[in-house]
Amino acid sequence: MNIFIAKLDFEIQDQDLMEAFAPYGEVVSAKVVIDKYSNRSRGFGFVEMKNEADGLKAINELNDSEMHGRTVVVKKAEPRKERSNNNDRW
Repeated sequence: MNIFIAKLDFEIQDQDLMEAFAPYGEVVSAKVVIDKYSNRSRGFGFVEMKNEADGLKAINELNDSEMHGRTVVVKKAEPRKERSNNNDRW
């Protein structure tokens, strides 16, 4: 199950996400999204959990909780939408 986490403190690292979700079940991966130009956190990330039931429990427990002094939003990740290619009009 893929989980979206928003409103993250800019100092949070991948390992911090891994540690926050580990008590709820097996974490496959944890990734804070980094801006490619500034090399800083964009304030959101994703956690993939092996078991969907564990993921749902983590969402219920961690949504609107405090992480590094900020209240975070935790929800099931939506499938990524296709980006339009502006070169199509040429």
